[in-house]
Amino acid sequence: MDFLTSPAFWVALGQIIIIDILLGGDNAVVIALACRKLPPEQRKKGIIFGTAGAIVLRVILIAFAMTLLMVPFLKFVGAILLIWIGVKLLVPEEEGHGDIQGSDKLFAAIKTIIVADLVMSVDNVIAIAGAAQNAGEHSLLLVILGLLISIPIIVWGSQLVIKLMERFPLIITLGGMLLGWIAGGMLVTDPAFVNPDKWTFLPKFGTMDEKGMAVISTTTYWVSHILGALLVLALGKFFASRKKPAAAHG
Repeated sequence: MDFLTSPAFWVALGQIIIIDILLGGDNAVVIALACRKLPPEQRKKGIIFGTAGAIVLRVILIAFAMTLLMVPFLKFVGAILLIWIGVKLLVPEEEGHGDIQGSDKLFAAIKTIIVADLVMSVDNVIAIAGAAQNAGEHSLLLVILGLLISIPIIVWGSQLVIKLMERFPLIITLGGMLLGWIAGGMLVTDPAFVNPDKWTFLPKFGTMDEKGMAVISTTTYWVSHILGALLVLALGKFFASRKKPAAAHG
């Protein structure tokens, strides 16, 4: 239980909770739409069972993703995707949920919630796997704790979270930069860049320890994270500035 006194554990847990809340707002909308036609006495059951099924499925997906991140170049691809997700967070698109069908049958509503959550969870899975990647044997525990804490906040406090984000846009900006921060760390710890015995044509950012974990210098660690965060901020500001004139002319 020594890991409970580790600052790194609690920092990673905080990152996972923030990621879930920032990227999970649509999931709350899906749950509400899927259960809107249920009788009042079944609505709470639909929300609880649908959310529970979505949590279990997401834990499995994230555990699978964390295993895949040990494959060379997948962290690199994941880092690029995270940067794109972070930028998209800073330049929100209009999204509709008209294709989410409500049902007056409990199991149909539960199935809708689980399937929709699966389709919409790609960004969450990549981001959370990246945030938990360096926790070693405790990474899955981090993921489960983060989901258990954040999902109720999303489901029952989604309106409050949305209002806070609207009132304090800095929350969204910092959230996007957090994804860039994680992406920078993912990129330099990709096995292709830290395995000294392979991929000799690539730059080396560190080495692998006996447990297969990336070991990089303190300077590389901080520089990569900071550059990732700044890159998302810069790209987000750039595309946002391009979008405003287009909207004005539209």
